[in-house]
Amino acid sequence: MTSLLSPEITTAASLTDRCDRCSAAAKLVVTLTSGGDLAFCGHHANRHRDDIVRIAERVVLEDGFEWAGK
Repeated sequence: MTSLLSPEITTAASLTDRCDRCSAAAKLVVTLTSGGDLAFCGHHANRHRDDIVRIAERVVLEDGFEWAGK
């Protein structure tokens, strides 16, 4: 299932998660429309921005992180 609406985007002072791809500090956490969460470092968040927007219900960005998908 794909999202037809833009995901809700919020910010948080800091994130404690680690990137699910490379284990670096997460800058973005995504709640998927299908359920569950994924965390991404800045590099992977920007690299996969189109896919994230397509499957996200909610996106939480760390304060100060400039995400290309915004």
